[in-house]
Amino acid sequence: MSGEKAAPERAKAPADAAYERALKAFEGQPATTGGTGKDPVNEPMIRHWCEAMGDAHPAYRGPDATAPPTMLQAWTMGGLAGHQGRAAGAHDALFALLDGAGYTAVVATDCEQEYLRPLRPGDAISYDSVIESVSARKTTKLGTGHFVTTRTDVRANGELAGTHRFRILKYAPAARRGPTERGAAGPSRAKRPRPVVNRDNAGFWDGVAAHKLLIQRCGGCGRLRLPWLPGCNGCGAAEWDTVEASGAGTVFSYVVMHHPPFPAFSASEGATGAGPYAVGLIELAEGVRMVSNVVGVPYDRVRIGMPVRLEFLRVDEELVLPVFRAGDDPAAGADPAPRAGGEG
Repeated sequence: MSGEKAAPERAKAPADAAYERALKAFEGQPATTGGTGKDPVNEPMIRHWCEAMGDAHPAYRGPDATAPPTMLQAWTMGGLAGHQGRAAGAHDALFALLDGAGYTAVVATDCEQEYLRPLRPGDAISYDSVIESVSARKTTKLGTGHFVTTRTDVRANGELAGTHRFRILKYAPAARRGPTERGAAGPSRAKRPRPVVNRDNAGFWDGVAAHKLLIQRCGGCGRLRLPWLPGCNGCGAAEWDTVEASGAGTVFSYVVMHHPPFPAFSASEGATGAGPYAVGLIELAEGVRMVSNVVGVPYDRVRIGMPVRLEFLRVDEELVLPVFRAGDDPAAGADPAPRAGGEG
């Protein structure tokens, strides 16, 4: 998630050595000391997490259940109410210094976790956080700013259970060009949002670029999975290969997006100007599901159970996306029946 607020007019980020030293002085300072989890590790939260993630591994249920390791940060979070009564510390002072220099926007960039022992229902959680590093000034497509990395050591009943590193970019937003601004090559067009490509899913996007939709197949139990994961959520095996999807599918569920409008979704993709447009949860013939756009019919004619066929849409010079075209359904052009999906 990212958030922005208007930078002070004419605010300029200082580049002098004294400012860089002031930022570096925050490295090693505590961000949270003696934090405690709002709840002990518990079965309801584990169950909700597994249901949301579609993770049915037997290790996460029953009398000897453990919590999914990736829940590590969840046990330290304050929820919507936050952690009350916590004194402002070095983290707030660092952010104030960055804000004052015009680095008023923030975006989370990545996190790293290390698991040292499993967490089990009843474990009492405590944690300490430290500002591990503040980078030198960096220039990105979003703008110019500094990467701030915070390390949180999570303990269960006083014993170190894992480490969570969270990195954000505090930056001054770069000037944006409107969708109709003209440059040397003529009018520009807003670009579609880019997928997040990492080491776990790069092979999927390489396949899409080659007009192949690749599904992972577990080397242990043979289970198919999409989206791609580093290991099987059925048997836990790390080995896998891929099978190419046939391209046939049906609309399992869908929503119609009305707001916010986004000019990059054009009328050629089934929308009128910037919307509305249909986003479908597509069940492939192989039994896995994926989220994609439904094209080829007006948004108000999309139906649950509608057959669709895979296509590859080149949205700009850099990006190809898998989409699903309707049109083989004889009822697709009929008057709308009662809606079974939803609108957003």
